[in-house]
Amino acid sequence: MTNKELNWVIGGPQGSGVDTAANIFGRACGYGGYNLFGKREYHSNIKGLHSYFHFRISEDPVGANVNDVDLLAAFDAETVVRHAQDVAANGGVILEKEDLGTKFSEIKTLPVEFLADLHKKLENRGIGETVGDLMENAQERNIQVYPVPFLDLLKEVADELAIEKLSRMIRMKNVLAVGISFSLLNYNVDLVEKAIRTVFGEKHRIADMNVLALRKAYSYARQTFGDNFRHTLERLELDEEKVFLLGYQAAALGKILGGCRLQTYYPITPAADESEYLEAHEIFALKKGNGAVLVIQTEDEIAAINMASGAALTGVRAATATSGPGFSLMVEGLSWAGNNEVPVVITYYQRGAPSTGLPTRHGQDDLRFTIHAGHGEFPRIVLASGDIKECFFDAANAFNYAEKYQMPVIHLIDKALANSTQSLPFFDLSKFKIERGNIVKYRDAQQGEYKRFKFTDSGVSPRAFLGTEGTTMWYTGDEHDETGHISEEPSNRNMMMEKRMKKLETAHIEIPLEEKLSLFGQKGAENVVVSWGSPKGAILEAMRMLQTEGFDIEFMQARMINPLPTERIEESLSRARTKITVEMNYSGQLANIVTEKTGVFMDYYILKYNGRPMTTTELHKALREAIRGEAPKRQVLNFGA
Repeated sequence: MTNKELNWVIGGPQGSGVDTAANIFGRACGYGGYNLFGKREYHSNIKGLHSYFHFRISEDPVGANVNDVDLLAAFDAETVVRHAQDVAANGGVILEKEDLGTKFSEIKTLPVEFLADLHKKLENRGIGETVGDLMENAQERNIQVYPVPFLDLLKEVADELAIEKLSRMIRMKNVLAVGISFSLLNYNVDLVEKAIRTVFGEKHRIADMNVLALRKAYSYARQTFGDNFRHTLERLELDEEKVFLLGYQAAALGKILGGCRLQTYYPITPAADESEYLEAHEIFALKKGNGAVLVIQTEDEIAAINMASGAALTGVRAATATSGPGFSLMVEGLSWAGNNEVPVVITYYQRGAPSTGLPTRHGQDDLRFTIHAGHGEFPRIVLASGDIKECFFDAANAFNYAEKYQMPVIHLIDKALANSTQSLPFFDLSKFKIERGNIVKYRDAQQGEYKRFKFTDSGVSPRAFLGTEGTTMWYTGDEHDETGHISEEPSNRNMMMEKRMKKLETAHIEIPLEEKLSLFGQKGAENVVVSWGSPKGAILEAMRMLQTEGFDIEFMQARMINPLPTERIEESLSRARTKITVEMNYSGQLANIVTEKTGVFMDYYILKYNGRPMTTTELHKALREAIRGEAPKRQVLNFGA
């Protein structure tokens, strides 16, 4: 059957080329006119443990993954064992032929708790203890099994390339798996070759080797398996050009659009990907007329925040990027920036916590931390992106907010977004313009002493950059007067605290509602969903499904969480029959903040904190049960390998 939608998973040991294979697969489908959404899951060790990529390919736009898999391509036995139960009827499994005889107990990378749970499940269903037994059960479920002699194919490729050491070729199993996949789908192999050459760029010899492996695998599958797979992908007509981006790439490009000139960082997962991407595209920024971006790896996160703040004081649009443990170290510097009204941007990539937690897994645990981090009280704007397009524009707008209101801006992106891939129409850049706020470019001596922290009705003072002619200014960690000189006088302290906090009120009034809150569905609906961050895609898809089933729903996505657009949220919640929060943390942090601000309590909490993103499948079921009144107050979702 020709597919309107297909779900493809590829997996293998960390470091075996899973990401490269997924990049090739996704680009090839994109060249064929399909919409894509993919998520990357990888273990926190450097090499050896399980890694996989789930791609959803559709004729229609998609923004989340689902539970079912239509075609599983496995480099190793562990991938088969972990994902075979997710393969849907009429689906298929590609695996190494030699792995069929492997016992589960022989797969040394499988955790003890996973094995215990697996044995219990399979014993109850009368399934044996080898990969072959699992595949026999799959066939009983109407799933096609495709054993492939990967090593034999690699030897053929090595012989044609006159490469004696097969060990140099092992990584090319990834391209063999891609070739088998596209052959089973009867997809245009020329588009796959185009994708390979794009991925390997100027590495022409490596590209040629991989193209040979691709065509070898494609031909093998045609000759061996023919057309017996029940899914096909036909090339579609491209109606518009699209970009193919990961979330962290979108954020990096958004910073370039926003005029970022300095990015500091200390390596930490998953935030470092953004800084490394900026480093690799410094020349791109220059060619596009946006000026070069200087990227500096500092000795630690303390230096990173302070260096970015110092640059911001000179008038440079400066940012730093980090994750939870790194942000913890930045907090003293953040407080200094808050005290001195520094327009510095912090891109905060959330991951599983606390402590080192789940370094490469997903989480939304740090919302309250970002709002309150620091000793004392000072204003900061907190943005939370919900999809890859928002990652791009929020990254640019963060600099406008920071400079216009002269305060730190924290841009929250969670790991699910950072490592998700999506094909999207080209962004309309005309919607963005740089706004620098109240800038003093020159000051005549007769204007009197320059007051960097001058009291104003809005709380925003005229800002001069360090070195501006006619100005002198002081910056200190202590409380200070309008000029920046240290002051401990009670009256000055009151006025300065109120001045700083007033800026947050000003921002709340001036920033349009549509930049703070995204509204979907039917206004005045009796069922209201409140959420933030990456669950957005799954919520929108689940909501559309529920609307076809007769349920009326309004979804409010909080994009600016500090200051929170309380009035509009309270308006919908106060008249709703069923109030539901969807979050990826243990306590429902946004819901509790909403309750603090409005006095309105949620009826249902749909939560997930196992380190894996929400899927449309599990969220649709959970929302339907809540709306019907058939759910417990607190539902915890658990899908994910």
